[in-house]
Order: sequence, then structure tokens, then C-alpha cells
Amino acid sequence: MSLNEFWFLLVAVLFIGFFFLEGFDFGVGMSMRFLAKDEKERTMLVSTIGPFWDANEVWLITAGGALFAAFPNWYATMFSGYYLPLFAVLMLLIGRGVSFEFRRKHDHPKWTPTWDWVIFISSTLIPLLFGVLFTSMLKGMPIDAEMNMYAGFTDYINVYSVWGGITLMLLCFYHGLLYITLRVDHSMRERARNLAVKVGLGVLVSLVVFVLLSMKYTDIFSHNLVGVLITIGFIVVSYALSLLFTLKGSEKLSFTFSGLGIAGTISLIFVSLFPRVMVSSLGEAYNLTISNASSGNYSLKVMTIVAITLLPFVLGYTIWSYYVFRKRITQEDEHIY
Repeated sequence: MSLNEFWFLLVAVLFIGFFFLEGFDFGVGMSMRFLAKDEKERTMLVSTIGPFWDANEVWLITAGGALFAAFPNWYATMFSGYYLPLFAVLMLLIGRGVSFEFRRKHDHPKWTPTWDWVIFISSTLIPLLFGVLFTSMLKGMPIDAEMNMYAGFTDYINVYSVWGGITLMLLCFYHGLLYITLRVDHSMRERARNLAVKVGLGVLVSLVVFVLLSMKYTDIFSHNLVGVLITIGFIVVSYALSLLFTLKGSEKLSFTFSGLGIAGTISLIFVSLFPRVMVSSLGEAYNLTISNASSGNYSLKVMTIVAITLLPFVLGYTIWSYYVFRKRITQEDEHIY
């Protein structure tokens, strides 16, 4: 494996980690309007992710840093071309973080409900926008010979990208509902399981439609047929098993396979792109690849040493924090969020 391939894989792993961990955070935020009946139940839901949400977002920051360092041309083209949607994501992430910290800091009757709405709206729109961004990258964007992207409204917003956004949003919602069944000891546990069954069926339908649209709007089946088919098969099996275990009440297994399904979905994006990192709709000659978008070999070597040294500590801290806060949340607990 070359260093370019290693860093492409590492970027993929970082995004997979982000959507696996932050995905259920988003799902919990969405469930505040579909599952919780009152402010106390919404507080319980926020408390399930209170110790973790900020650490989960570090995976996104790290992924952005890895892009900047390892693939500066990819970073420059993507972050300039998607400036407005990424700026919207940033504002939503800030609003969401502020909401967690501020929602219980004042006793005005409209204070907490207002911040709860911010949590719900931001948790819904962030995966939707990310889904639009990644699927539009698969479809192809107008990138010229200088690696500049000049996109119009329909390049960002079209049937394929919007459906990709809805699909990722549903995946996160389903993942969050299953996370709730693991984290609460309350009547919401059963309600979350029942709602997860309905959302899970929607997930399977959404994935099937997404695959059909991918056949129409992208070249992923002609570009890397074997890898794409294996990944799609893995995704479908994962979600089918997750739904089956949800029906049987096997909470840990249903959550595990939901996580594998999200991991497979994000993997599909990178498998479909490789060795490209961004597809140009103006012609294959203008595609960004792991070769023409990467840093020099020396820079990649230094970063590889740093990454291999620090990554075990990050993983260790993450695992330890989830172990420490593993206790289920009950209605009698004193919630700090």
C-alpha cells in the first residue's frame, strides 16, 4: 500500500468513525420531537449523549485536518466549492453545541424549549447536508483543469443528491433510536424500539432507491463494480439483520449491525470514488485523484508516523469514556443537561 492509499484509507476511517459515533447523536436529537413526550423526557435523551457529543465531533475535525495535510488540493477544491453548505453545517454544529450547554441555564418558560428546537433542527439538517454533499461528489461536479469548482444550484441540489441526504438522515435517525434503547431505563426504551422498526423499514426502502438512482446518475457500477457490489451487499445484510434483531428485542446486536450499516454506507462513497477523490463532470481528465491531489512523499511519511503514534491514545480515550458512562439513564437520575 502506498502512502497516498494509506491516507485515503485513513480519511475514510475518520469519516466512518464520525458518522458511526455522531450518527447516533444526530438520531437522538431528531428523536426529541418524535419520541419524547415532555421536557423531562427530552432532558433524559440529551443526557444519553451529554458526555460524548463533543468528543464525537473531534472525528470530523480530525478528518478535515487529515484532508488539509494529506490531500491539500482535495481540501481546497471541496472546501471552496462547497463553501456555503459547509458554512451552514458549521453554524448548525455551533448552534447544536451551544444548545447542549445552555438549555438548562435559565428558568424562563420558553428558554429550554427554544434550545431543544435548535437541537432537533440542527441534528436533522446536518446529516441531510452531508448526504447532499457526498452524493453530489459521486455524481460529479464541474471541476476545471485548475481544480476549481464552478457549480450552479442544480449541481448541488438535484434528485440524486437530495435523496442521498434524506437517506443519510434516516440512517442516523434509526441509529439514534437503537442507541436510546441501550441507554435509557424508561418507557421510552420500548417506544424507541417500536419507532425504530418503522424507521428501519424506511431505511431499507431508501437504500434500495438510492442504489437505483446511483445506477442512473453515477458511474460507480462501471468504475469499481466488484467493490461496489460487495459493499452494497454488506450494507443491505447489515440493515436487514439490524431490523431483525430489533424485532426480536436484541438491543446490542441491532445497534451493532446498524453501526456496521452506517460504516458500510460511508465506505461505499470512498470505494466508489477510489482512486479518485472528486469526480469532474467536465471530463475524466479533470478528476482529482489520490495522486494529483496529495501532498509530497516526505510530508506523508512524517504525518504517518504522527498518526500511528497518536491514534491509539485517541481510540483508548474514546473507549474509556464510553465505559465510564455506560450506566442507563433513568427518570429518577439528576440530569446535568
